Amino acid sequence: MDDRKQIDDFFNRYRDIFNKAIQTDAPDMERTAELYAECFIGANPLGVQCGRNDDQLQDSMRKGYAFYRDIGITFMEIVSREITVLDDFHTMMKIRWKSHFTRKDSSKGSIEFENIYLTQTSENRHQVFAWITGNEQAVLNECGLI
Repeated sequence: MDDRKQIDDFFNRYRDIFNKAIQTDAPDMERTAELYAECFIGANPLGVQCGRNDDQLQDSMRKGYAFYRDIGITFMEIVSREITVLDDFHTMMKIRWKSHFTRKDSSKGSIEFENIYLTQTSENRHQVFAWITGNEQAVLNECGLI
């Protein structure tokens, strides 16, 4: 299978796991954890964080899914993707997401944003080890979700 197709399939699975997780009170944290490397780094305009793929990550992700559910996020879709194969083991993926939501007043809307992900492939298994995002809290505030 082509490397680009494999990484494309990985992010389709990433999207599907996220969507399923925000649509239930009991997300599958094992499947979520499988998406990430043993350790990782995340960056946004507010700073850089390092973490480990452990119980703390699963707890943080569980809380994140609940947060998105509580503010009305109903599902995410991938609008576009730009794949850059860096070498035989690493890929950079720029994804334009569309986040659909229903506000507390029942009005619907969506937000588009881009994230950059770095993945490592080992034994035909892809995992995210870094990501770069924008200031999500500011965008959610502008849309009246928080």
